[in-house]
Amino acid sequence: IADTARTMPHTLRSVDRESDVLANLKVLAGTDEDLAHDITRAINRLRSLLLQIHPALERVFKGTVLTRTIVLDVLIRYRGPVGLRSAGKSGVKRWAKDHTRKDPSVLIDAIFEALAEQTVIVPGTEASESVVPRHAMRIKALKAERQEIEAEAEGLADSLPLLQVLTSMPGVGVKTASQILLAAGDFSSFKTAGHLAAYAGIAPVTRRSGTSIRGEFPSRAANKRLKNALFHSAWVASCHDPLSKVYYDRKRAEGKRHNAAVMCLARRRLNVLFAMVKHGVFYEAKTPAAA
Repeated sequence: IADTARTMPHTLRSVDRESDVLANLKVLAGTDEDLAHDITRAINRLRSLLLQIHPALERVFKGTVLTRTIVLDVLIRYRGPVGLRSAGKSGVKRWAKDHTRKDPSVLIDAIFEALAEQTVIVPGTEASESVVPRHAMRIKALKAERQEIEAEAEGLADSLPLLQVLTSMPGVGVKTASQILLAAGDFSSFKTAGHLAAYAGIAPVTRRSGTSIRGEFPSRAANKRLKNALFHSAWVASCHDPLSKVYYDRKRAEGKRHNAAVMCLARRRLNVLFAMVKHGVFYEAKTPAAA
């Protein structure tokens, strides 16, 4: 590292580590990342247990359904298939309606339809049902911790103008803006947006073999934190920001796959972010011209 700093100082990127706000953001970002990994592990363990004792029930909780508060509460209270059957469909539905704002009827109906598909009690079900609520409670606790971390990070945004500039852009939340700042600082080390795009690894790299050109491919040598932050913000914007969605749809119509289209959008948005940070201005959405 010391030799690199001596011989190739242009390859090193500096971030204002003396800033108390950035230092606090770094701690919060690291803690949030650890909590996210812990939640993923707890979810995988919970899924594994449900899959062992009742595969049909596990299929009801596909995707993010398993992390919904009402689902976790049901698993904490009724523990598993045996507990759910003992309580009965009407009893579970009545309890669920008292503990959630949305009507849980569809979810409860799906749960008991799945329970009806399996009549055999698998060996180890009793032990599994004693562990299931523990994992469900752990997931709830970890989610609550992440919400607290997010609230603290949002509180820091008021004391860091640059963070407010970044979060004014659709798809860039406090967590994403923090990752961008920690990876690239105030962009002062980058002459152009293209320079920053190359550092982030979202600019295509031309690979050559001798005198022949093989083609352009995504860069493998990049700042992964910055690349992930830009990709995630572009993906969110493609779902919720009308202008970003139009650009994303146009790239998909050109034949690009999802990831490639999002990466194109991230590169386009980086030009805007770079200008915003350089001039210290907030994002202003362009309104389509009237027909």
